[in-house]
Amino acid sequence: MTKPEDTLAPLLAALRDLISWFENTAVHGAIIGGVAASLLGRPRVTRDVDALAVLDEEQWEKFLSAGAAFGFTPRRPDALAFAQSSRVLLARHNASGIDVDIVFAGLPFEKDAVASAESLSLGGLRIPLVTPEDLTIMKAVARRPRDIADIEGLLDTHPKLNLRKVRRWVREFSTALGMPDILTDFERVLKRRQGKK
Repeated sequence: MTKPEDTLAPLLAALRDLISWFENTAVHGAIIGGVAASLLGRPRVTRDVDALAVLDEEQWEKFLSAGAAFGFTPRRPDALAFAQSSRVLLARHNASGIDVDIVFAGLPFEKDAVASAESLSLGGLRIPLVTPEDLTIMKAVARRPRDIADIEGLLDTHPKLNLRKVRRWVREFSTALGMPDILTDFERVLKRRQGKK
């Protein structure tokens, strides 16, 4: 069986420098996306790092500039303008060539997810990760086939997952976005998993 350390080995340098960047700029953040899914659910191959950060917009430019000291550069010349329209800062860790997407938290759910993050030790590094529940909610909203597989991995790995919380947030996002399929798809995953028991 593949160990998380083996799957994530190429990403550890990028994670180490990203966490240093956050710590040295006093930014509260947590790892999400494929890396979090590999550590909290089933290990899988992922070629980038996704993070969620709490930072006021007027500080984004200073934060981006500070990234150079930790080996990060923007992936596009208009990275700041792109971040202002999308709330996503696209960066690259030069030493490893790993792409890093930093999502600036805007919703109360996102800010709470960072505040509730827990650290996991990997390769001598303390990695802040969103909780399995919050990651499941994010994956349910994203709804790509990879996200659905990640949800299944999280459910298998965390049999005592707080489904009440997950369902409540998935329902809220489904309603707020006017996308009933978000909730329908999530319930389908739960039903399929129950059928396997």
